Amino acid sequence: MRILSFYFLVILCTEVSAQFLEKQEELKSYKGFFTFHYNEAKDELYLEVNRLNEEFLYVHALVSGVGSNDIGLDRGQLGGGDIVKFQKRGNKLLLVQENLKYRANTDNMLEKKSVAQAFAQSVLFGFPIKEEKNGKYVIDLTPFLLQDSHGVTQRLKKMKEGTYALDKKRSALLLDKLKAFPKNLEFESLLTFTGTSTGKYLASVVPDTKAITVVQHHSFVALPDAGYKMRSFDPRSGAISMSFYDYATPIESPLKKQFILRHRLEKKNPDAPLSEAKEPIIYYLDPGTPEPVRSALLEGASWWNTAFEAIGYKNAFQVKMLPPDADPLDLRYNVIQWVHRSTRGWSYGASIIDPRTGEILKGHVSLGSLRIRQDFLIAQALLNKPFAASDVNHQPMLDMALARIRQLSAHEVGHTLGFAHNFAASTFERASVMDYPHPLVQLEGGKIDLSEAYTQEIGAWDKVTVAYSYADAGEANESNVLDSILNTAYAKGLRFITDSDARTKGGAHAKAHLWDNGADVSDGLEEVLAIRKIAMRNFSKDNIRVGESYSVLEDVFVPLYFFHRYQTEAVIKSIGGLTYNYAIKGDKQLITSVVSPKKQRKALQVLSKTLSADVLAIPEDKLNLFPPRAYGFARTRESFKSKTGVAFDAISAPVTASEMTLSLLLHPERASRLVQQKSLDADQLGLSEVLDQVIATTFLNKASNTYYMEIQKSIQFSVIKHLLRLSREPTAYPQVNAIALTQLKALQVKLENKTLKMDDAYNTFLIHTLKKYTEKPDLILKSNTIEIPDGSPIGSFQCTF
Repeated sequence: MRILSFYFLVILCTEVSAQFLEKQEELKSYKGFFTFHYNEAKDELYLEVNRLNEEFLYVHALVSGVGSNDIGLDRGQLGGGDIVKFQKRGNKLLLVQENLKYRANTDNMLEKKSVAQAFAQSVLFGFPIKEEKNGKYVIDLTPFLLQDSHGVTQRLKKMKEGTYALDKKRSALLLDKLKAFPKNLEFESLLTFTGTSTGKYLASVVPDTKAITVVQHHSFVALPDAGYKMRSFDPRSGAISMSFYDYATPIESPLKKQFILRHRLEKKNPDAPLSEAKEPIIYYLDPGTPEPVRSALLEGASWWNTAFEAIGYKNAFQVKMLPPDADPLDLRYNVIQWVHRSTRGWSYGASIIDPRTGEILKGHVSLGSLRIRQDFLIAQALLNKPFAASDVNHQPMLDMALARIRQLSAHEVGHTLGFAHNFAASTFERASVMDYPHPLVQLEGGKIDLSEAYTQEIGAWDKVTVAYSYADAGEANESNVLDSILNTAYAKGLRFITDSDARTKGGAHAKAHLWDNGADVSDGLEEVLAIRKIAMRNFSKDNIRVGESYSVLEDVFVPLYFFHRYQTEAVIKSIGGLTYNYAIKGDKQLITSVVSPKKQRKALQVLSKTLSADVLAIPEDKLNLFPPRAYGFARTRESFKSKTGVAFDAISAPVTASEMTLSLLLHPERASRLVQQKSLDADQLGLSEVLDQVIATTFLNKASNTYYMEIQKSIQFSVIKHLLRLSREPTAYPQVNAIALTQLKALQVKLENKTLKMDDAYNTFLIHTLKKYTEKPDLILKSNTIEIPDGSPIGSFQCTF
């Protein structure tokens, strides 16, 4: 009897399970890569899974963001691209992400299994089976789509904006965004996060900080076929790489495998010198982009076609407007998107790749809309009385801003084509749009000329990276062909140095800089300081329009005053600097060398100007242009800060500028390199000589008036602060500590003997400071130094998934 009862129970359960979809009323069905059904009454989505253990790509993204550059949750922001598959375990389907970092590329299945078992997988979600019939399983996908896949709560917590949780009662699937295609499914959900704000950014962008609502996109995408050809990575190539570990590799060969990221590109006619592509690489521009920005972005992005033509492809790279019915997050479209934020911020190029091979499946460029306004502001500050004759005389500023946007469009698209930053390009005829370009301002007859501020085409290096990544090299001889492309480029003087060697404060590479110009960076700084001096001398009320607040005039002055900041950083890298390449054995490149003593001393002499009160002082006749901030025009992060209350602080601005130089010049890594270089070459610039020059510039030069004298005093205090820090810096050589302490003691003697020309009160204060902090090493001198107003982010970074 019990057996019979159990039999009927099994029959009943099977029938109920098989009737799940039939019981749902008014289902809206979608047939595509997977078939799914939407139940509007319950706001539930049911997915039919008929292919177990078959890999596909899962991607999530934000359709709508938060709107703060600092928080970093933007419209169109792509999340991870993961290869997943459904597996049946008991009464569940599990969505499993394979571990592709560790592999065994072999026909030996047991060897493959041993590697797979050695490293963990990730189960992304578990789904109770709602219905099973004829090898087809129905699951409720709703909980998966209504989770915080993009990590919004984690990001808010990391940025100290508050602790938030997903409120499912205020979240829902978006019916009009559910789409099914033969090779992809697209889902969207509106997510609301509730909590209490504890930061300073949310309130500026969210109507109610207790409830933050964004839209999240999910894609299930069929993986591409096996026709893609992987290409080996070379550190000299400028290509972005992906890597994995192949445990089936013979012992004599490297375990780590590296391949470049690139789109699939093949000629229709492989034998023709110039042929169309079987499938061209097409990028689509966000139709929400206004003119004249729209035309500038289309033009700048299209520059890349020149590089593809140079390797034998006709119209292989195209830029078009996104069709009205296309979704920017659909993986079938490479997109250039115009993104708005409350503050100026980064632009970036992100890519979705096939993690198995490195094939780029989607390029997605996000361009911050406020970037163009910053270039307009820079031009407005540089030009002589741009609004003297007319308030509508904005064309010269607009021309420079649009020139930058063209370059930025090309730059970010370059990332999504698979190319890394090249921060050495600016030292060789502006050879790459993948550099961060500072406007190249020239003096013509004593007048400032902006006509060549930014390049108007792809550079010589860009053609090299396209050739390495996309040229038809032939399987039999590919390695030699690619090697020849790079050797030819390097023989012409082209170089590639990227982020890791350009962004550090203690950076050593003498040619790897952000926002610089010129083959000789020291000469470049001389030119920038001369331009800055002329522009400040010309600066007047006519740098703003009639009816604008003088607080706006002050904000226009900020980028002009700090116009030398990036070139200064470039010059500092020559001191204790190196020149090196990502050389490989046999390529005949320079491996590494120390910057010559002559160049280092030249750099030090030019840098001394950035510590001089005469150079840093704001001209006295300009100070009356900057009254206390007007009502409705409070200071922002991009304004001058003040220690004088509402009054404009004419002393702190020069001190802030000098702090920038001192913090980089006296970085412990640089100081240690100076000690090492001097030990190997007696003629080389050493740390003692650097500190002697700093002391001579800031303490021994007599200020020409009382205004300059007060600026010089504040700079002197900054010098003492940095020497004290260096004298006890644990990460530096002990020799560095000793040299810095010796300088402090010598300075103390000069002050006690009153050989330095300064008033008694300040002289006494400095003696007291030196005694207090040198005799008690545990005491830390805290100085409320005013931070420099934002300069970066004024560019971009690459982001690849």
